[in-house]
Amino acid sequence: MPELNYHHLRYFWAVAHDGNLTRTAERLNLSQSALSVQIRQLEERLGHALFERRGRQLHLTEAGRITLDHADAIFAAGEELIGTLRQTGRVRQVLRIGAMATLSRNFQMAFVRPLIGRADVEIILRSGSPSDLLRQLETLGLDVVLLTQPPASDAATAFVSHRLAEQPVSLVGTPDRLRDGDDLATLLGREPLILPTVDSSVRTGFDALMARKGLTPQIAAEVDDMAMMRLLARAGAGLAVMPPIVVRDELASGVLKEAARLTGLTETFYAVTASRRFPNPLLREVIGQKLESSL
Repeated sequence: MPELNYHHLRYFWAVAHDGNLTRTAERLNLSQSALSVQIRQLEERLGHALFERRGRQLHLTEAGRITLDHADAIFAAGEELIGTLRQTGRVRQVLRIGAMATLSRNFQMAFVRPLIGRADVEIILRSGSPSDLLRQLETLGLDVVLLTQPPASDAATAFVSHRLAEQPVSLVGTPDRLRDGDDLATLLGREPLILPTVDSSVRTGFDALMARKGLTPQIAAEVDDMAMMRLLARAGAGLAVMPPIVVRDELASGVLKEAARLTGLTETFYAVTASRRFPNPLLREVIGQKLESSL
């Protein structure tokens, strides 16, 4: 069996990073047709298409993304070899993680904890809206997306939702807002609330709970970011409706207290992946862990 031609691989690597065949050909002083031939021969050797054309743009296929990751490692190793006796570190694997902007930072830390401190792993964390993150997952820009609701999946977008953990939701606030003997109805009638925005699963469940109880609470703030909810709760702006994991450190130190558990209201955490022939091997380590007991 013929071996891999690394000249072909380097030409592919250059085009993949430039994102433009014409620009790469000019930079390498080659004709576009000659460069295309080199890439086509690499595709034939690997048995997979590495690029797909959308309009005038070249986009990596799934096999192309895998090939680029290996090419990055191969050429980085070559530069290390040239770097004489100086040890510059080992080639690392990369895991690209997207998390919705409102997601608990403590949960994100628990998710990546198995990889923290590993010299052979680089973690890339991006935040954004679920729709933007899922588009990046679909186009191979991300390996996994962390959400609190599973996305819809169909034949065209085969997402796989892995349920990682389910956390209770409580009223949380500063000690000076709480009195001995306060029940849930008293707290909701007296204290202003810091709520997630209406597009969150926690807010949907909370609004349904208030409707069942016939209550109309006073709203101090509606926030689409859990970190800001945490800061507002610490500042005494009101009682926050959130999973206690979000303020785990504040609860442990006594800066905040859990005033009441909202029975039947939970937030579920999902790791969403795309159905791929070549999944990132690091995913097994983070998705396979038991998060319930570590949160």
